Amino acid sequence: MRRRACLLLAGVLLSAAAGCGLTSGSPMSDDVEPGTVGRGRPLDGADLTVTSKAFTEQLILGAIMGIAFQAAGAEVLDRTGIQGAIGSREAVLNGDADALYEYTGTGWITFLGHSEPIADPQEQWRAVRDADRRNGVTWLRPASLNNTYALAMNRANFEKYGTRTLSDVARLAKSDPGAVTLCVEGEFANRGDGLPGMQRTYGMDVPARRITQMDPGIIYTQVAKGACTFGEVYTTDGRISSMDLVVMEDDKRFFPNYNATPVVNTKVLDAWPAIAEVLAPVTEKLTDSVARELNARVDVDGEDPHHVALDWMKKEGFVKGG
Repeated sequence: MRRRACLLLAGVLLSAAAGCGLTSGSPMSDDVEPGTVGRGRPLDGADLTVTSKAFTEQLILGAIMGIAFQAAGAEVLDRTGIQGAIGSREAVLNGDADALYEYTGTGWITFLGHSEPIADPQEQWRAVRDADRRNGVTWLRPASLNNTYALAMNRANFEKYGTRTLSDVARLAKSDPGAVTLCVEGEFANRGDGLPGMQRTYGMDVPARRITQMDPGIIYTQVAKGACTFGEVYTTDGRISSMDLVVMEDDKRFFPNYNATPVVNTKVLDAWPAIAEVLAPVTEKLTDSVARELNARVDVDGEDPHHVALDWMKKEGFVKGG
């Protein structure tokens, strides 16, 4: 996945953190008023800096966080869009930024160095939260939004084969081997938490001649056309909705959980504990379907991520004005 591929350069990024634009940024000036969040302006007087990684979903989440803080009375500096996960993580650790939305799987596997994910999403979050406290950051309660791997198919093939879960796909591969072709990216084809592990877990035997490796962007187009019965996707990608693809349920919970979660520098949270109550209702509304819709407005329709975030915050009644 794009965030995981960047982490292969983690050592380089760590040494270059000072050059990632952490000292730059611009004030957010959305002129928003409290809606259902920020009433009483509990962050009045706070100067908060939000950050994010550089891909669409992260830019939207960073803007959502900043808009919520503004509605609650804070002055907000926007340092979103840092390349790779390490730069944004280091910004919060060292105080160059105060908060971001991060993913539980990234925290557990990449930052904390565990090789095995935890299947239950709440247990995964608690494990990350507890382990990362010593690093001076606090993981607030997570969203159900889970940006992880999945297999998807187009609507016509879904109606033809009726598969809803990865177990169904495994059964179809046995009963009708010719029906199952896979389009995957090269990294997924070789990762232990990708295709090899998925086939092992589900007893899925798809021969190599029926698996095609390709660029991740092409996969969606090929699946939509039916050139591949199933393709590797990211569960919150906007193209799932725009291309009317059907995502297979990971019924054995093989893929790691990557639930989006507000992560706040603990010293900042101690000084401004209302941050947690400001973000809680917003985070609770963040689901896979919401993410797909918002991501599609940027990646498919070409809208600005900050505008999309502000429009959603107003639509949900979290803020007014702007």
